[in-house]
Amino acid sequence: MPQTAGIVKPAAGTPRKQNRKAVIYPFSGNTFFMNPVLRVVLFSVSSFLFLFVITKIMGKKQIAQLSFLDYVIGISLGSIAAEMSTDPERPFYHFFIAMAIYLALDLILTFLARKATFLKKFVRGRPILLIEDGRIRYENLSRSKLDINDLLSMCRAKGYFDLREVAYCIFETSGEVSILPAAGAVLAKSAELGKTPPKPSLSKDVIEDGTVIEEALRQIGKDENWLKARLSDPSEEGIKNIALATYYADTDELRVHFK
Repeated sequence: MPQTAGIVKPAAGTPRKQNRKAVIYPFSGNTFFMNPVLRVVLFSVSSFLFLFVITKIMGKKQIAQLSFLDYVIGISLGSIAAEMSTDPERPFYHFFIAMAIYLALDLILTFLARKATFLKKFVRGRPILLIEDGRIRYENLSRSKLDINDLLSMCRAKGYFDLREVAYCIFETSGEVSILPAAGAVLAKSAELGKTPPKPSLSKDVIEDGTVIEEALRQIGKDENWLKARLSDPSEEGIKNIALATYYADTDELRVHFK
C-alpha cells in the first residue's frame, strides 16, 4: 500500500523563514542609479536646486541678517540637504517632503506674525535699548547676553570709538546695533565753529564690569589711588557696582556708567 506524504514539521530550534516583501525604491533597477558615486552627485545637485527654489520663495531675508526663525529654518534645511546628498539608502522624496514642511512652517509663521503683534515679538524678538541718553542700560545689556566689551566692540565697528558721541544705541533683532550720535559730537562742534578738529585720541576703560583694569591705569600714568580719589564711592562694593568707567585724557574726564 503506497505511503502518503505527511506534513514535515521543522525540528525544534530551527528558524523559520519569513516571507518579506522587497522594498523597491525609484530607479533601483537602473544600473546608472545603482552607482553610489553617481547617486551622491545626483542627490547633491537635486538638493541644491530644491534649496535654491525654497530660498527664492522665502525671499531675501534668508540671505540678510538672520532672525531666530530664519536661523532655525536655515540650519534645518541645510542639515536635511546634506543628509540627502550622502544617504542613498533612503528614498530621496522623503527629504523633499521634509524641506517642503519647513518651508510651509516658515511661510505660515511669517504670515501669522504680520497679523498678530504678540506672535511677531515672540518669533522675531524686539529691539533692546543698550545706551539711553549717553548712559549704558546695564540691565538690558545682561538681557541681551552681552558684556561691556561686546558693546564697545559693536560701537567701534560703527565708527564710534568715544561713547560720549553716542546718544542712543539699539540692539536690533538682526544682531546689529543702530546708533544715534550725540548732538554735541566733537567733530560737529568743530565744523560749526569753523575751528580745526582736535587730534583724535583713544579713551581708556579703567573699570569694566566692576573690575579695575590696572594695565589701563599704567598706560595713562595713573594708579588705583588716583582712581579711587576720582570716584564718588571708592569702596569695594561701590567699584563692583560700576559697569564701565572711561578716562578721557583730552578733557581729563572720568565718565562712569553704573549697573
